[in-house]
Amino acid sequence: MPGALILVVILFAFPIVVGLSTAALAGLFGHLLWKDGEARHEGSELLDTNI
Repeated sequence: MPGALILVVILFAFPIVVGLSTAALAGLFGHLLWKDGEARHEGSELLDTNI
């Protein structure tokens, strides 16, 4: 019986863990792309118009 309960907990937790890890990866990827864009276009007058 304890094995079945552990399996149920794992099955409920798996989508949450996958969702949070992909959200963290998306945030990290977005931050790295933003830093790359800032570095590539340093000194551009258009950067002042960004919010």
